[in-house]
Amino acid sequence: MKKKFILEARVNEYAMRDGNTNVPWTVDEIAETSARVRAEGAAILHFHARNADGSPLNTVAGYDEIIRKVRAKSDILILPTLGFISNDTDAKRRIDCVAELARDPATKPDIAPIDTGTANFETYDPATRRFGFAERLYVNSTDTLIHYCETLRASKVKPKLVSWSVGFTRRAIALVDAGFVSLPAYVLFHLTDGPYITGHPVTEEGLRTHLAFLPRDQNVEWTVNALGGNLLRLAPMIAQEGGHMAIGIGDYPYKEFGSPPNEALVREAVKIVRAAGREMATPDDVREMLAL
Repeated sequence: MKKKFILEARVNEYAMRDGNTNVPWTVDEIAETSARVRAEGAAILHFHARNADGSPLNTVAGYDEIIRKVRAKSDILILPTLGFISNDTDAKRRIDCVAELARDPATKPDIAPIDTGTANFETYDPATRRFGFAERLYVNSTDTLIHYCETLRASKVKPKLVSWSVGFTRRAIALVDAGFVSLPAYVLFHLTDGPYITGHPVTEEGLRTHLAFLPRDQNVEWTVNALGGNLLRLAPMIAQEGGHMAIGIGDYPYKEFGSPPNEALVREAVKIVRAAGREMATPDDVREMLAL
């Protein structure tokens, strides 16, 4: 029997609504979306708390309200953000919100992300040959990463090791090897396309380069997302190679599919996965697969 497929819905990130009007921002929109993606086969919800105007909301109270409403609607697993570049005053304190939420079983996240390196997060437009946000950095020192790992272990929250490039992947495996992350490890290959040039491209070659540095003799589950690009193009390969997928309109508006809501995108992903002979993992399956 083939391994079950873990599908994570990345429902909003910091996407605005100019590309897709269905991006959920409010508490109720995120909670309602979570129930719909769960019904279509997603087992994990990744979300960013947002204000009514779409701006980032990095507060414990904001995440507390969302998590409670999401859990009232379904059994989907909770994977909030650490705030990314919107929460960058003190990198080590990005983890504080998750640690505080974990104090209460009702709001404790199941998984939390750790980006395993520092990235230039500019944009590039080949048509104009111009960079945007040329000064923008997403800073994650190794000392900070160790702090995140230790905090999540104390909070009993599973880390998702997020890799933008081979160096990130090697560092993720080093964190596992050094004992800061328990097996089974959960690694996300964060591919990028369009104006985002920091990650590996959303191609089979881009993904295979990551996989070449992933030790197959260790208990590692890997998943893939695509910032600025169409992840469905890689879905058959991901399913056949034994990986998992993290997809949503937070990463890319999918205008070629009519700018759909998240649940429609999840539905299309599930069709591809099942055509490859794999079935969707439930939240209980994921708990077992990742030892949550």
